[in-house]
Amino acid sequence: MPPFINWNIDPVIFMLTPTFPIKYYGILFALGITIAFLIVKKIYQYEGKSIEELDSLLIYIVLSTVLGARLGHCLFYEPEYFLNHPLEIILPFKKIDGAYHYIGFQGLASHGGTIGVLLSIILYCFKFKTPLLQVLDRVAIAAPIAGAFIRLGNLMNSEIYGVPTDGTWGFIFLQDDTIPRHPTQLYEALAYLCIFLFLWIIYQKTELLRNSGVMFGVFLILVFTARFFIEFFKENQVSFENQMSLNMGQLLSLPFVILGLGLLVWRFLKSKKLSL
Repeated sequence: MPPFINWNIDPVIFMLTPTFPIKYYGILFALGITIAFLIVKKIYQYEGKSIEELDSLLIYIVLSTVLGARLGHCLFYEPEYFLNHPLEIILPFKKIDGAYHYIGFQGLASHGGTIGVLLSIILYCFKFKTPLLQVLDRVAIAAPIAGAFIRLGNLMNSEIYGVPTDGTWGFIFLQDDTIPRHPTQLYEALAYLCIFLFLWIIYQKTELLRNSGVMFGVFLILVFTARFFIEFFKENQVSFENQMSLNMGQLLSLPFVILGLGLLVWRFLKSKKLSL
């Protein structure tokens, strides 16, 4: 029998109170957002741009990420349940045996989080009179780092794992079953880390950032193309996806890839027109 990896990490680091756990997921989520923010701040400082309003941008992004991801999960994956339990959409509590227990936000959809972040950045740029694509380009460079840390959090939670595998790299998530599975959380984390390094090299070595929208377009194409193909190795999150040729994650990825391609075509046509 191949030497599979037995994964049985307790997702709770410690209990702050008898009903309030501190989990690896929350720590990694916060750490990823913080590192991404520091990278964006470094970019702004390197370019001599004002960083006075970046703290506000961080608040916008954190709130919109959680809210967008939560609403995305509820609407895309379990609309019937959450329409009947609307308070559980916005509160990190669940009614169990007649009493509410803190469980955190179990159920966050990255596509919903992306939509939430885009909307919050649009609102931020409108409020502070900042060019939208310039902000999106710079946030796009750092965003994959946050995505990588969030997927590591999913690994610590033994969730969003893959279909069974015979490969020696298979993980047995003992908190769920004894079947060796693709560690798709690691696949995504590594993919996002590579995308970050690629975008960082482009930023350092080229002048593409001057063409507003290009970096954001490349980010959308790379991240959601990676997500599309990794989904083939994932277990479906909800049962209705078993009847679909492409699962919900893949269907939701396609519009972002198309948007990214549209941005690149638009920039190419605009640059071509200016050169005539």
